[in-house]
Amino acid sequence: MGALVIGASTGGPQALHEVLKAAKPALGAVPTLICQHMPAGFTTVLADHLSTGLGLRAREAKDGEPIVAGDVYLAPGGRHFTVQRVGGRIVARLADGPPVNFCRPSVDPLFRSAVEVYGAGVVAVVLTGMGSDGAAAVTEVASAGGRVIAQDEATSAVWGMPGAAVATGACSAVLPLSGIGIRIAAWARGERT
Repeated sequence: MGALVIGASTGGPQALHEVLKAAKPALGAVPTLICQHMPAGFTTVLADHLSTGLGLRAREAKDGEPIVAGDVYLAPGGRHFTVQRVGGRIVARLADGPPVNFCRPSVDPLFRSAVEVYGAGVVAVVLTGMGSDGAAAVTEVASAGGRVIAQDEATSAVWGMPGAAVATGACSAVLPLSGIGIRIAAWARGERT
């Protein structure tokens, strides 16, 4: 596993907490890149909550900073977040471009950039949320040999985003919220579940 990338919207902060808590034993070996649909200012609070509540090094991504295994990076509210290989390093890139899928930050640009950098090492997770953000990019994750998990309908506050991801046929697994972090940890250990 090269990187964990997560997209979420409505109901996402609580879902993120549960997934990261269960996956925490595996997170030291990979960077975690998150796009949570939120306005500016709120993602700082979310990063602080994840840091203090889970003991993770979580923060808003800063443009040009190196992406380091074991750290959790959130797209700042109102800005697109992608990753890019620059020489021998992988760095965060932030942009103020137009909304994608009516969203900024948007899941699709983050997932696509992760595929460009990490290829088959991407594990992409689509959590609860309205709309279809992330669905276009999960097909690219799967085509590159990466794996995609979608949250199931029963445990989603809104099954728009994960439902759209499932509809693409690109998901490796559709799981209840309680099973997602466990599956991520198993994959990180090399298990073929």
